[in-house]
Amino acid sequence: MYKDATAEEIDVIMQEAWKAFHAYRKLSLKQRADFMRAIASEIDNLGDELLKVTGEETNLPEARLRNERARTMFQLTSYADACERGDWLEARIDTAVPDRNPPKPDIRKMLVPIGPVVVFGASNFPFAYSTAGGDTACAFAAGCPVIVKGHPAHARTSEMVALAIFKAAEKTNMPKGIFAHVHGAGNEVGEALIKHPFTKAVGFTGSFIGGKQLFDWANQRKEPIPVFAEMSSINPVFLLPEKLKQSVADVAKLYAGSITLGVGQFCTNPGLIIGLESDGLQTFINSLGEEIKKLAPAAMLHPGIFKNYVEKRANSLSQPDVETIAVSETEPQLNQGAPTVASASGQAFLNNPVLHQEVFGPYSLVIRCKDMTEMINVVNNLEGQLTATLMATETDINYHEELVEAIKNICGRFILNNVPTGVEVCLSMQHGGPFPSTTDSRFTSVGADGIKRFASPIAFQNWSNDLLPAELRNENPLGIWRTVNNQPAKETL
Repeated sequence: MYKDATAEEIDVIMQEAWKAFHAYRKLSLKQRADFMRAIASEIDNLGDELLKVTGEETNLPEARLRNERARTMFQLTSYADACERGDWLEARIDTAVPDRNPPKPDIRKMLVPIGPVVVFGASNFPFAYSTAGGDTACAFAAGCPVIVKGHPAHARTSEMVALAIFKAAEKTNMPKGIFAHVHGAGNEVGEALIKHPFTKAVGFTGSFIGGKQLFDWANQRKEPIPVFAEMSSINPVFLLPEKLKQSVADVAKLYAGSITLGVGQFCTNPGLIIGLESDGLQTFINSLGEEIKKLAPAAMLHPGIFKNYVEKRANSLSQPDVETIAVSETEPQLNQGAPTVASASGQAFLNNPVLHQEVFGPYSLVIRCKDMTEMINVVNNLEGQLTATLMATETDINYHEELVEAIKNICGRFILNNVPTGVEVCLSMQHGGPFPSTTDSRFTSVGADGIKRFASPIAFQNWSNDLLPAELRNENPLGIWRTVNNQPAKETL
């Protein structure tokens, strides 16, 4: 339906984005925020027609789409509020001390926008991680133009949302080129966007293969640029003994729901559950299996994800020493992912890299460790994860301090007695972890701190007050929080 953008078209788009950058970066924080709020309003104006189109393209139920659309609008408005508050600017002021030997100069520092940002839409979140999703919102808040490559799996949805952004830009008098939207089913479009000299950063949510390719292209440039890619995570869950003694059936039911939520198509899906060989663990495995059998298969996002799930699930189940625990008792239809749990020993896991790989869908593997030493060894052999979870009592935690410390090294979000699925949009959220879960664990892609990904620091030394950016002037005309001589302050100097 939509043609791939040509190299010539991409060059024109990037030229316009570069011009827009120099105008947009000069607009006030309030003007940026008003633009973002207008986008949320225009998305709301799309009404049920947007939900209808997206449902047809993704197989996602209406209730899920309504919630995701609401989350997307909340991201836009909450990040707009954060943009206007200015905390993310990290404004720092150290005033001069001229009579010191040697004299101390006046130095003031803040974050400034990095330049045009290319955002790749995600297949599993057609609203919240796509055209007007978190990456786009953060880039606009930071003062950067955005070029979105819509995901081909929901191209019509992406087009509708893009038109809403264009309308918002027109209504708020944004510079031409502040936003662009392109289609591209092949790799050529993505490569051309990333390698264009006016592209200054990239946002991506998707597979490890896709994210790593973007990262490699970005580093092949004459001027390498940051790629903020959220990629692969199996989100290990650690079951400790006293917790299982207290509530094994409840934990099993909780995790059956988490494994199959959204047909397992979340980056935070618990794909690995690790416990110590015991009667309690066996009871958990049996209970989890019974819960999984009762859950019906459901349609996956698109045939490509379904095919990948079937192949990777079959590959995992066919590995030596892997035992299938349970599969949904309802026969799946075409494009439906069958809920499945399997089990393997700790030694089998340590010996087989295949078992470390993500199976994107309603699948989880329970690892039975012979003792705590082996469990810690399993942790130390895991790659970086978005999340890790402890199902444990306080006694469990106090008694297994080495395990807890080891888990901290591999994750961005550490959860206690809950499930990893569900990512709250708030300032304290960390949605990012060590490689290969993301390409830069220092940043989050959820919450207003994500704005900082698309900004870089600049220090002004010995500049007169009138020539400084408003954010750093003595009178603090924006009324933002700043760190002045090592103390937080809003007062004038």
